[in-house]
Amino acid sequence: MEQAPRRPTIKDVARSAGVSYQTVSRAMNDKADIDPRTKRRVLAAADALGYRPSRFARGLVNPGSTTLGLVVPDVGNPFFPEVIAGVIGAASRRGWHVVVVSGEGRPEQGARLLSSLTAQVDAVVGYLDRTDTDEWTARVPLVLLDQEHPVAGSGAVSVDVDAGVRAGVGHLLDSGHEVIGMIDCDAGCDRSQRRRTFLDVLRERGTGDAETYVERGEQSADGGAAAARRLLARHPEITAVFAFNDLVAVGALRALRTSGLRVPQDCAVLGFDGLALGEWVEPRLTTVRIDKHRLGELAMQEVGRLLEEPSAKTSEPAPVLRPELVIRESA
Repeated sequence: MEQAPRRPTIKDVARSAGVSYQTVSRAMNDKADIDPRTKRRVLAAADALGYRPSRFARGLVNPGSTTLGLVVPDVGNPFFPEVIAGVIGAASRRGWHVVVVSGEGRPEQGARLLSSLTAQVDAVVGYLDRTDTDEWTARVPLVLLDQEHPVAGSGAVSVDVDAGVRAGVGHLLDSGHEVIGMIDCDAGCDRSQRRRTFLDVLRERGTGDAETYVERGEQSADGGAAAARRLLARHPEITAVFAFNDLVAVGALRALRTSGLRVPQDCAVLGFDGLALGEWVEPRLTTVRIDKHRLGELAMQEVGRLLEEPSAKTSEPAPVLRPELVIRESA
């Protein structure tokens, strides 16, 4: 696919008009201390280049005028409201506004959401399919969440899923569990790093053919409960379950207890994501926690970098957030 041209910057306008970027700023902000002929030349150069002045630059004079768009896949999943809170908290400390849009659980909505946002905001942050971003990186700065590598022209924040899964599954193995099952995301989910690392860890520790101990399930409490019942029906010898996320883990907890199994004495449960609800179930959920507030702060750092210098190189590694194992009563 042909790469879209980069977004023109204030320095491009200054170079084209033969003036300083400070003069461009005065012209774009309709300051009185500029020669009218110079102002016309600057505005003509900006129009020819398709330059759109960033509200971030104006925010240096009028704090609070920067507006971000935040794209999340599904506000019905309790992980994403916590991410939203983290991003809004980090943005508000900078005096920035946030507009939140949701894909309503439909991944194909990404391109449509980007189309509606780019005319309204100074930058977009979110969980977006890399194929959705090609057309838009030249129009507005993009910061992709949970991405290992930036798309050309965008920023990214990466979560070290591999380290988190290794810490969690390693804890189960070190606690004496030799037969561990996993409830993975359903067939429509492409976030398979958790499953790949789970299988790698078990193979490295010599636990046999781990593939047979993976059961897919819908990413909901009911989906987790149904998957746990199927998994235990096939493999009653399992003594621990690693769930794709905390919502699935809560469903697994419920299914195990209604089946007459004690958690963790008969079967331990480990979640992933570190949702607040893990503190409120019985027993309290052991999980691999992603710090959503730190995720928001890292995303704001990336946004600031791109807004300050839209032509900045993005080939450097994305900032990495390392999850933390939180041991409670369930495992």
